[in-house]
Amino acid sequence: MRIELTTAPGNPSRPNEDWTTVAVPAGGAGGVLVVLDGVTPPTGDDGCAHGVPWFTARLGGALAELSGSRRDMTLADVLATAIRRTADAHRDTCDLSHARTPQATVVLARWGADEVEHLVLSDSTLLLESPDGEVRAVLDDRLDRVPREVLRSVAATDALRNAEGGFFTAAADPSVAARAVTGRTPAARVRSLLAMTDGATRWVEVFREGGWADCPGLVRKNGARELVERVRAAESADPDGVAFPRGKSADDATVTYVEL
Repeated sequence: MRIELTTAPGNPSRPNEDWTTVAVPAGGAGGVLVVLDGVTPPTGDDGCAHGVPWFTARLGGALAELSGSRRDMTLADVLATAIRRTADAHRDTCDLSHARTPQATVVLARWGADEVEHLVLSDSTLLLESPDGEVRAVLDDRLDRVPREVLRSVAATDALRNAEGGFFTAAADPSVAARAVTGRTPAARVRSLLAMTDGATRWVEVFREGGWADCPGLVRKNGARELVERVRAAESADPDGVAFPRGKSADDATVTYVEL
């Protein structure tokens, strides 16, 4: 088994709000992969005394433990329990009803001898590569359906956050786990797993330098860091977002690769 992880802050002067880990073996066999992208809140109050990095570390740790040790639980149940556990850790000190309470996108994968399970919530991406090289992207595209002009308004975005007709993230409500994109694939049909936060998927989705099918081969040949470095080069070539409009000039970027 080959495992590669790399993560880099979009701005070195700010904490990296992404979080990732891989654990093997999990529950005696197989393994688990976790990738979170903490949602940077707009300037102003978010009702929490702790901040996004604290939240992603708490949630990520709970996800890794539960998905690895409780194979009797579905990944949706794992996510719901991890959200509840994390919320309990600060509900007495923070306003968890605030629309911008710390939250994160989620990619979870768990594999064993027979199958690979997956879960994706919000705009991070999981790629499943088959032994013949076919690549399937697992996406939750609800955020992409929201018009860009709507997302430029903080109030309008808050109204759509974890709401019907909007988009969903892991925050303080365990029921959001039921909104995740989930599935199972026979293990024999999966050669590798590649999870990326949207700071890394810019290589495909923003800069259009390659497609999903190109990503596993690039990482396998040149390493996970190469993908992030290519994104950084493209960002540096267009620092003001003139040629390639985007919310941030540079974003936290995480790439986690497992070759089964």
